[in-house]
Formats: sequence, structure tokens, C-alpha cells
Amino acid sequence: MAEPSAVAELSESIAENIEDHAEAEAEVLESSGVIPIVLNGDSITVDGEGATASGSTVTIASPGTYSLSGSLADGQVIVDVEDGIVGLVLNGADISSSTGPAVYILSAQEAVIVLEDNTENHVSDGSARANEGIEDEPTAAIFSMADLTISGNGSLEVDGNYQDGITSKDGLVITGGAIAIQAIDDGIRGKDYVIVQGGEIAANAGGDGLKSDNEEDTTRGYVRIEDGTLDVTAGGDAIQAQTAVMVTDGELTLVSGGGHSSRVDESASAKGIKGVASVTIDGGTFSIDSADDAIHSNGSIVINDGTFVLSTGDDGMHADETLEVNGGDIRITDSYEGLESALITINGGDIRVVSSDDGINVSAGNDGSGFAMGPGRGGGRGQMPGGGQGQVPGGGQPQGGWPGQDAFVTGDNYLSINGGYIAVDAYGDGLDVNGPIEMTDGIVLISGPTENMNGALDYSGQFNVSGGFLVAAGSAGMAQAPSASSDQYSLLVNFNGTARAGTLVHIETSDGEQVLTFAPAKRYQSLAFSSSELEPGSTYDLYLGGSSDGEVSDGLYQGGSYTSGTEYTSFTVSDVVTWIGGRSRW
Repeated sequence: MAEPSAVAELSESIAENIEDHAEAEAEVLESSGVIPIVLNGDSITVDGEGATASGSTVTIASPGTYSLSGSLADGQVIVDVEDGIVGLVLNGADISSSTGPAVYILSAQEAVIVLEDNTENHVSDGSARANEGIEDEPTAAIFSMADLTISGNGSLEVDGNYQDGITSKDGLVITGGAIAIQAIDDGIRGKDYVIVQGGEIAANAGGDGLKSDNEEDTTRGYVRIEDGTLDVTAGGDAIQAQTAVMVTDGELTLVSGGGHSSRVDESASAKGIKGVASVTIDGGTFSIDSADDAIHSNGSIVINDGTFVLSTGDDGMHADETLEVNGGDIRITDSYEGLESALITINGGDIRVVSSDDGINVSAGNDGSGFAMGPGRGGGRGQMPGGGQGQVPGGGQPQGGWPGQDAFVTGDNYLSINGGYIAVDAYGDGLDVNGPIEMTDGIVLISGPTENMNGALDYSGQFNVSGGFLVAAGSAGMAQAPSASSDQYSLLVNFNGTARAGTLVHIETSDGEQVLTFAPAKRYQSLAFSSSELEPGSTYDLYLGGSSDGEVSDGLYQGGSYTSGTEYTSFTVSDVVTWIGGRSRW
């Protein structure tokens, strides 16, 4: 996780960068002396001072604003200004070059490309370079050695036939326009930063979609999305930043590595969003279909708001160090593991996870788990002393939460749930935590696993519950309950038979008041339940089957009336964890 001083330094740098680009853009847009440049196939006409034409190449040598119209079959627009701001207004321009960038900003203080309203513009480069392999090789159809801003309300098509579509070796800001890019390698690349403040961007890239890759300065190498529409299909990462990815708003549709049903080599990176140092999302709408992690950081991820639909061949959200969810609507519809990090904190938000292995996995580092041979790895925990009434027919025994299990494992791996709504449909563990869990508030609903080698709850040390609502239905072989050191009471039931998916489990007070009505999405033989409605000394009736006309969400029924199924047992809450097991078949 970045130090507070580093975050402040980055924030200050971003503000300065945005201000610099805004001032340059304003100067160009307010310019009164625009110099026309007309492109005539294989020749160019300049009407004014500051630029000279030679055959099908025009070189701009003085600061100012230049309007480009017409077409070049094989030529270049070159900007070579010692100091000052240069504006290029694309006013129905079609520029192609077979040996270099169509637009080559070799030198300038800053450059601004304006897409004139209601115009269509096109640039393309060839598949070879006359100066291939030189330092700062101009690899893109639009290539800038200076800070570059793209603005306006016109359209621009870019064909990057050599490598990239649009590249700035400094910073790149996009404030408007409809920009469509086809690129052999990267679509949009700003070495120091890429900032998108508006516009419509569609990029189809063989490499990365949007990329910033400055590795030498912690205040550079970032991608910031403030608004706009991005539709990116990439062979590599859809969005990649060497330092931070920050999104405050916008509509993002991202496909990487062929989507979640594709497989990429373990050495490759095909993530939806990747911020090497951090990813912070404060808003926006995200539809991500990725072969690798949908949202990834080698450091930290913070989700404060936003609407997410994520399909991935690996993790929905993965951070090597910390993952924090404070809000948002997160739907992980297909994943290997839903959320994964060494330290996960959930303070809010609506989270729904479908996973082929663990729904939420807390473990250290980047384990590359999605490249493993399927779900269900892992081992067992210590057994309940003496067997007792928790004995499960068939050899499995419930785990965790028994009196005397007071050791609170500390370390880098930890899950903290302080609010929010979490629904997990997992074939592996529901919550798999290589360390302790603390739950103070929120709603957690878990369906799965079905195999005894996994558990709906799988943790080391303690699971302390002081508030919230927890239902975890799954297999019985490794069933765990919250710990006996919890402030809130819990129940662990190991049924004598396996209930079919969708079979209601219902708990009510002796007076018939509903405490729980839940229909797990998978077959189940165990149920862990914790709620403030479980009170010491009170007696409850537990039913299986039946029906309810209440309002249902993720299998949890609220309100309505329950029509009784088969009464399984009655129990009285006497300990912090009440154990039920070894009953007759129902």
C-alpha cells in the first residue's frame, strides 16, 4: 500500500498535469490566427507562416494553431518546435504514411489535436519504419515526444499498422471526440500518464488497450479515467498502469485476452484493469470480460463506488497486499475466485460472486490460482475434540468454534466484514481465509461447496462475530462455525442427509416467528448460521423443505408466510455455538 506522503505527491502531480493540459487546450481553442494547411493527395498547400511543405510532408516549425483538411496518400505532418504550444485542428483530414507516423510531434512544449465538430478524420501508418530500432522510435500512427491533448467533438479513426495507435512519450489527455483505434500492439499509450476526461474511445489492440509505463517516477506511470465511454478489446491488459489506475466516472466495456473462457500463458498478462501499485475506483460502470484477473493490483485495490459486471478466467478482483470495498454494486458472474488478497476489508457495497473455486480467498501474494488444475485444493483443519454430538455420518466432522478454541491467529492474512451485502455461490470454499475473520455487521450468504474436501467457511484461528447476519450452507466434511469467543450466537447443523439445491431451510421461534428462510443454490449437508435473533435460553424449530411466498434475493426470503416442510429438530441456544448433528434421515 502506498504511503500517505506518496499518495499526496501523486495527487499534487495529477492536479498540475491536468491544469497544464487545460491551459494548453484553452490557448489553442481560443486562438484567432488559425493557419490553413490543405492536403492534396501527394502535395500540400500552406496558407501562412510557421509551416513549410515539401512534397507530401509538411513541417510545422513555429508555435500556433494549424487547420488540416484534405488527404495525403503517403505523407506526414511533422511538428518540430523548439518551444511553445502547437495546435493541430483536424478538419476532415485523412493522412497515411508508409514509413512513419502520420502525425509526428518531434518537439514542442505541448501539442493539442482538436477534432473539429461534425468532421470525420483518419490517420494510419505503414507496417515498417525507415528508422526502425532507433532510440525513441516513433512506433505509433500518432506519435508525440511532447505532452499531447486530444479534444473536440469530431471523430478520428486510427490504424496503427506498425505497433501502436496513439503514443505520447510524455503525458496524454483526452477530453473529447469519438476515437476508434485499431492497433497491432498498444492502442493508446502515454508514458507518463493517460487521462481520459470525456469522449468516446473504441480500441481494438493486439497488446494493451490503454497504457502508461513510466517505471522511474512514482508520480508518473498512471491512468486516470474521469468520464467518457471506453470500449476496449485487447490481447493483453485492457487498461494497464505502472503505478496507479484511478477511475471516478465513465462507462467502461473491457475485453482482454479473448475473454473469460480463453486461457493465456501464465507468463502473459491479460487483465481487465491492472494498476501495478494500486487501483482506486470511486464510480463508473464496468463490464469486464477477461482471461486473467478482471481488476488487479500488485499492491492495493480500493472500491468506493461503481457498478461492476465481471467475468474472468481467474479472479474477479485480486490485490497482492490489500483489497478494500466500501461501496458499489459488484457482480462477479464467472470466476475462478471472486475476491482475493492477503488482507480483505469489506465495509459496504453489494457483492455477488459466482466462482469455480473459492468465493473470497485471503492468502498472501499472487498465487496465479486461475492457471491451476481446477477448484477444490487445500487441506483440513483440526478436528472437534471427542466427536460428540457434532459427529457427521460418513466420517466428516465439523470444525471450528468449539469451546477452548481461543487462539486468534495474527499475521498478514485477515478478513474483516464491517457491513455490506455479500452473496457467494462457490464450488470451492465460500470464505477461504488463511488467518482469522472478524465480522461486525453486514449480510453474508453462502451456497457451496458440495464436496467434502471444501467448506462454506474455511479459516485459521478465530472467526469472531459481534454483529451482522451470516448463512453458510455447504458440504459437511470440513464444516466450520464462527468461534466460541464471539459476542453473537451461532448455530452449526450437520444434517444426516444431503438436501437438494433449492430446498428451503427454515428456522423459527417456538412462537412461530421467522428467524431464517433460505434456499441454497447448491445441494448441502451443513448449515452455519449467526444472527442477533439467536438468543440464549430460547428454543427454535428447524424445518427442511416447504415453501415461502416472501420476497427472495440470493436464496434469502424476507417477509411473507412459510408453509411447513419437514420438521428436522428443535434446539435450545445454551452456548455461543450450538451444535446439531447425527440425526435421523428426513
